[in-house]
Amino acid sequence: MYAVVETSGTQHRVNAGDLLVVNRVSASVGDVVTLDKVLLFGGEDVKFGKPYVEGAKVVAEVVEHHLGDKVETYKYHRRSRYRKTIGFRARLTTLRIQSIEG
Repeated sequence: MYAVVETSGTQHRVNAGDLLVVNRVSASVGDVVTLDKVLLFGGEDVKFGKPYVEGAKVVAEVVEHHLGDKVETYKYHRRSRYRKTIGFRARLTTLRIQSIEG
């Protein structure tokens, strides 16, 4: 059984027991989070949502909060001596999918 869920503006295909890395979720480590935005629910028969499948949800546990890899961008304007380096690290959360209900 699998599902396609939407969280933080991105879509992910998940199975029970998978680890999923998403943008920071406002929950403590060890908390149980319910993802209600299920776009597709699969198994023996596949259910498509319009836009979401009614009654379907994915239950996940927060494993850890961490920072992603550093991403550096560089701005440059020619003939004006303008150069600027900017970097950031995304704040991420790792979720362990416990069950898919629907």
